[in-house]
Amino acid sequence: MLLESYAAGSWYRAPDEGQPLLDATTGEEVARISSTGLDMGAMLEHGRQVGGPALRAMTFPERAGLLRSLAAYLNDRRQELYPLSTRTGATRSDSALDIDGGIGTLFVYSSKGRRELPDATFCLDGPPEALGRRGTFAGQHIWVPRQGVAVLINAFNFPVWGMLEKLAPALLAGVPCVVKPASQTAYLTEAAFRLMVGSGLLPEGAVQLLCGSVGDLFSHLGGQDVVAFTGSATTAAKLRSDPAVTERSTRFTAEADSLNASILGPDATPGTPEFDLYVAEVVQEMTIKAGQRCTAIRRAFVPRHLLDPALEALSGSLRAVAVGDPADPEVGMGPLASLGQREEVRRSVAALAGSSRLVLGGGEGFPVRGGDAGRGAFLPPTLLVADDPLHSDAHDVEAFGPVSTVLPYDSAAQVADLARLGRGSLVASVFTADDDFAREVVVGTAAHHGRILIVNRDCASESTGHGSPLPHLVHGGPGRAGGGEELGGVRGVFHYMQRTALQGSPATLSAVTGRWIRGAPRLQGDVHPFRKHLEELRIGDTVVAGPRTVTLEDIEAFADLTGDRFYAHMDEEAARAHPFFGGRVAHGYFIVSLAAGLFVDPAPGPVLANYGLEGLRFTTPVHPGDALTATLTCKQISSRPGQDWGEVRWDVDVTNQEGASVASYDILTLVAKRP
Repeated sequence: MLLESYAAGSWYRAPDEGQPLLDATTGEEVARISSTGLDMGAMLEHGRQVGGPALRAMTFPERAGLLRSLAAYLNDRRQELYPLSTRTGATRSDSALDIDGGIGTLFVYSSKGRRELPDATFCLDGPPEALGRRGTFAGQHIWVPRQGVAVLINAFNFPVWGMLEKLAPALLAGVPCVVKPASQTAYLTEAAFRLMVGSGLLPEGAVQLLCGSVGDLFSHLGGQDVVAFTGSATTAAKLRSDPAVTERSTRFTAEADSLNASILGPDATPGTPEFDLYVAEVVQEMTIKAGQRCTAIRRAFVPRHLLDPALEALSGSLRAVAVGDPADPEVGMGPLASLGQREEVRRSVAALAGSSRLVLGGGEGFPVRGGDAGRGAFLPPTLLVADDPLHSDAHDVEAFGPVSTVLPYDSAAQVADLARLGRGSLVASVFTADDDFAREVVVGTAAHHGRILIVNRDCASESTGHGSPLPHLVHGGPGRAGGGEELGGVRGVFHYMQRTALQGSPATLSAVTGRWIRGAPRLQGDVHPFRKHLEELRIGDTVVAGPRTVTLEDIEAFADLTGDRFYAHMDEEAARAHPFFGGRVAHGYFIVSLAAGLFVDPAPGPVLANYGLEGLRFTTPVHPGDALTATLTCKQISSRPGQDWGEVRWDVDVTNQEGASVASYDILTLVAKRP
């Protein structure tokens, strides 16, 4: 079978025979791959001219809905992908991480898009900035989709998750994608991609697939395009030096090599939960995906006084792992992705052995359960120990397989220094019940890591593990790890967007952004805004209510009702001595309650519920005798597709008789749409 690319709305089959792709377990040919004759420039133009406009015309909730529908479609058909996944060397649990994990990432981004992003085609970045003394000139940052294509270049170890974890934030941002899988396991990516195309859910041009060499693709990239790369640091450096990046400013992010560290705390002695958790985690990270994870533990740091028991426990657990045919449910670790990959790992082990001694594995002649021991890319779990941790090659050489080096340390400061020798990593983990030790390690290493996992007996049952990137959190790291940040919730979406600063009058900025800012006109009419359905509301709709005079009796009644008898409300002498109060003052929450009593329309109506307030500030003390006025202004309207209601954000400004603001905040309400 010659794999096909999906370009400009149709499947493309190269005219040549292509290069063979082999089963990792048996060495049998699974497929062939070639991109000969594929018009790379036409692919990019199709994405820019067809896919981009279609996606940018959709709102964030609409794009999120697409992701959810796509995730549900793939989830119903994911079992079709498991047999092919086995041919990559993946066990059943390995396949779940790849296939189910990728689908789960789509679900998470769909949820975040609906809950955290506005009902608009772009979004605001932070609050407005007042740029003039009279309030007639303001600034506002916005995020808008880039008008290019996201080229997503993925590694061989996660053919499905690697694709979907990049697609999810890019499509949510409104940017069309060209997926370029690593050739070794591209047959699994192509199968998953065929399911996506067959769903008919995505707009034309939103996604394309490139199976084979990138050819002259980079020569067609420009300043609106984005490249998100996962792979070796060597390849990342080569791509970074391409004129597309250096001269035409194509945005480039990389997730590359990483000598990830896991640290056993001095308190985690044999018999403690933390010791057992550490051993289990190192063993798991060495054997999941046969150690072919960018987040796998390559350097296992243990206190010097615990070196022998740690080595004994790790070796014993690793010997119990059955290596063989990943289709066998009794097998704990399958083969590497290819014979070439196995040879590369063997060379790395030989390099590590120059400064470390072999404790377990590394050679040939080990038992293989099923599969073809001669033609399959099998390698046993391999454990080394570096007696001199400072001068170990483990800080420089990554064996991308089931290989880890144990390094002893003598103090928290030293282990932080040693962890930093990796020159930037995706993740580190610390297994300790000593919070002071954990803090010292975090402070000493955080600048060199994208993520740090701290595990103890309290969180172990819910911990997702050292090597599991989560869509909610940043996946990436500094230095040799590439310097990029994939995932990270909404942060990941912004990688594919452009931040632009707007300047203008408050009225103009409100009209452009769809969010009222102070200084823009307020619209006062005969109908209270709370009597309007969502479709009838306008940005700037306002009600001014009051004044109402605050009395000493009000303050004391509120204190009696709530039990809040803070001295500033009840003790005139003490309050007068305070540099801010100058006498007894009203409770801040009484002011909020009083304001609601002024502007709320009490009868049942389109306003269904108040579900919170944000940004509450009390700026001027309120004394008995002050007369307060509340001004409520419709600030932002968000319609929720498929719901009978939307969300409305209101600006509230409470002022005293002199016009000074005493409290300001946003109220969030649910407002019904027309029946």
